[in-house]
Amino acid sequence: MKELSLKYGCNPNQKPSRIFMEEGELPITVVNGRPGYINLLDALNSWQLVSELKAATGLPSAASFKHVSPAGAAVGLPLTDTLRHIYFTGDMPLTPLAAAYARARGADRMSSYGDFVALSDICDEATALLIKREVSDGVIAPGYTDEALQILREKRKGTYCVIQIDPAYRPASVERKQVFGVTFEQGRNEIDLTSDALFENIPTQCKDFTPEARRDLMIALITLKYTQSNSVCYVKDGQAIGIGAGQQSRIHCTRLAGNKADIWWLRQHPRVMSLPFVEGIRRADRDNTIDVYISDDYDDVLAEGVWQQFFTERPEPLTREEKREWIAQNTGVALGSDAFFPFGDNIERAHKSGVQYIAQAGGSVRDDNVIATCDKYGIAMAFTGVRLFHH
Repeated sequence: MKELSLKYGCNPNQKPSRIFMEEGELPITVVNGRPGYINLLDALNSWQLVSELKAATGLPSAASFKHVSPAGAAVGLPLTDTLRHIYFTGDMPLTPLAAAYARARGADRMSSYGDFVALSDICDEATALLIKREVSDGVIAPGYTDEALQILREKRKGTYCVIQIDPAYRPASVERKQVFGVTFEQGRNEIDLTSDALFENIPTQCKDFTPEARRDLMIALITLKYTQSNSVCYVKDGQAIGIGAGQQSRIHCTRLAGNKADIWWLRQHPRVMSLPFVEGIRRADRDNTIDVYISDDYDDVLAEGVWQQFFTERPEPLTREEKREWIAQNTGVALGSDAFFPFGDNIERAHKSGVQYIAQAGGSVRDDNVIATCDKYGIAMAFTGVRLFHH
C-alpha cells in the first residue's frame, strides 16, 4: 500500500488528509482501528525511539507518546515491589517487554493519559493485558501474538488502533517536510549515541560514570533525540522519570522535568502508597488524586465535602519539609540535555532532584560556571559535543 487516507489532519477542519510514499510501499499496516494524523506522527516517532533503545541496550523497550514527545521511555528491567505498587501491576506476570511498558507508562501517568504506545518487540499477552487497562489511543510494534491481538482488538469497543511496522524498513537518508508551502530538506539525524567517545570529554572533578549511569545517560540522549526541543530528560534505573519538552528556556525544561522526577519519587513515599482510596475508584481519578495529594494545593482542592469522593478517610497532607526530606533520598539520577546548559542554575535545580551524572553538548560561554556548579555538588558531567534538537 502506497497511501492511507485519514479522517482529517491535526484538527477536524484540516481536510483532506493522508500519508503516502513517493517511492515504495508504506512500512506500516493498520491491523485494527483507524489511526489519525497525530496518532501516526506519534507512532512513527515513538517507533524510532524504542527501536534505537533496543539496539543500544539489547533490552526490550517501550515508549508512551503524547503530541509528538515522549511522556515516558524505558527498557525492560525487572520491577521492584515498590514500582509494581505505584505502577499498579499487582501480581500480574511481567515479561521483559511488559516491564518496559509498565515503566514507560508509569513514569508520568498524568501525561501518558490517552497516549500512543511503541514497543520494540512483538507484543505479547502480558504486555497487551497491561495496555488493555489504560486509556490509550493506540500501539505500534513489529508484530503481535495471536493472544495479544485478540486482547487489543477488544479495547475501546473494537476501535483501538493497532499498527504493525516492518522492522526492516529504512527511510531515505534525506528527509523533507513542508511549512507554509515551503519545502524543507535535511539529512536524517542518524547520529550514534552509543559511542564511548561521548564520555571522553569530562571537564568536572568527578569523572566516574558507573556502567548503570552510562546506560541511563544513553537512554536520556536517545529519548531527547525524539523529544520536541528544548528538552531535558532525567533517567534512573533504565527509565525516564522526568521529561521536559518544547520549552523556550532551558531552565524551564530542567524545572519541569525535575518536578516530574520529584513526583515520580514522591509516589513511592509510604504515605502515598497507603492512601485510603474508596473501593472502585476509577484509574484516572486515582492518578489525579495522587497528583493533588502530592501537590501544594491539597488543602484547597480536597476540601471538606470533596475528599469523601476519593478517600475512606481524609489523609493528612505531606508537609513541605517531609517532601524535601523524601526527595533528598533520591540519588544516582542521570540527566541529559539536547543542547548545552547556558548557566549553572540548571545544575542547581538538577541537584535538588538527585542528579549525579550529566551528559550535555557543552560549548556555552558560561561553561566554566556550569562546571563549577557541578564540582560544588560532586556531579560527573560529560561534554558530548552533540546537539539533539528535534522539531
